[in-house]
Amino acid sequence: MDKQPGFLYSLKAVLWSFVGLRRKRDFDEDQQGLNPVHIIIAALLAVAVFIGVLITIVKFVVAK
Repeated sequence: MDKQPGFLYSLKAVLWSFVGLRRKRDFDEDQQGLNPVHIIIAALLAVAVFIGVLITIVKFVVAK
């Protein structure tokens, strides 16, 4: 019985996709086992954090 990967695995896959450094073997495994709902939630969370970091950096730089 194969165990479905959890949310943290999905988050890791999304973060590696942001960087663009994924091995083909990992990508192929992800396609077969990841939950699409987990991927969507992880992607939205990662984008929100990324935008928050960018806004914080801009505010810090402009404030000086």
